[in-house]
Amino acid sequence: MKKALLMGALALTATGVVLAQGTDFVTIGSGATTGVYFPVATGMAKLINDANTGIRANARSTGGSVFNVNALASGELQVALAQNDITYYAYRGTGVTAFEGKANNKLRVMAALYPEILHVVARRDARINSIADLKGKRVVIGDLGSGTEQTAKQVLEAYNLKFEDLGQAIRVGTTQGVALMQDGRADALFFTAGLGSSGLQQLAQTVSTNFVPISGAQATKLIKDYPFYVRFTIPARSYRGQNGTVASVAVQATLVTTTDQSETSVYNMMKALFGNERELKALHPNLNTFFTPQKAVRGLPAPLHAGAVKFWREKGLNVK
Repeated sequence: MKKALLMGALALTATGVVLAQGTDFVTIGSGATTGVYFPVATGMAKLINDANTGIRANARSTGGSVFNVNALASGELQVALAQNDITYYAYRGTGVTAFEGKANNKLRVMAALYPEILHVVARRDARINSIADLKGKRVVIGDLGSGTEQTAKQVLEAYNLKFEDLGQAIRVGTTQGVALMQDGRADALFFTAGLGSSGLQQLAQTVSTNFVPISGAQATKLIKDYPFYVRFTIPARSYRGQNGTVASVAVQATLVTTTDQSETSVYNMMKALFGNERELKALHPNLNTFFTPQKAVRGLPAPLHAGAVKFWREKGLNVK
């Protein structure tokens, strides 16, 4: 028996896989590789691993927010990036078909990270200059049951439109949606992402587009009905051909976990991720531009995890 144990230890050493006893393994759910979630999650995993606190993390490309919060519930993921509106719906068991009647009261927030802007992008040859112009057009509204589909529904409602008013409501993910726009098989696309998403950059580089504003009374109504939205102005020249600012709305990218993760484990991850703000902000321009500890604890869609509460209190923030 001792010989077998010794041989096993030697085999592990030979492959370089020597892990301390009691190591916690954490998988961080992100999104498509063309979005902002993936590089942020990958960078976060490295920060956690480099901290050497007994946690080994890896980032996984996923279908995005709805998948992520469901995978947190099943234990397939331990930490995930998710839109604050999707986390809000999942925590309460409403809003999205996948969550109806299945409130996940184990969901906990670690931090809000940066705004995720709703981009409504149209082919210039489709002559779409306002949300009202989407009537009768072929519009990519996101996968069935996705957060993007829910956002598209809410925005259209603010303009007194329904999916049935569209020429075609195309239910596909963002990667396929970009391809349909490039092929001329879609006229417009709803795309919620951090500023400068590579998928949107790719679309703007290959197709003559215009960005459709969400503003005025319609934006006011949307924010009143759904308080997780905030106004956001897309800066000029964020994308090729976008020469002026564009009024829109945004939700927040949040880092989410569950009560299945211990206070100690989450506290150690918080220290690794947010203990050195300079290293965190170096992961992506959106974090560099928008993240602050004060914003990280505002307008959260579910309670903070106890480990996050401990960390943010040590940072001098009044949280509970």
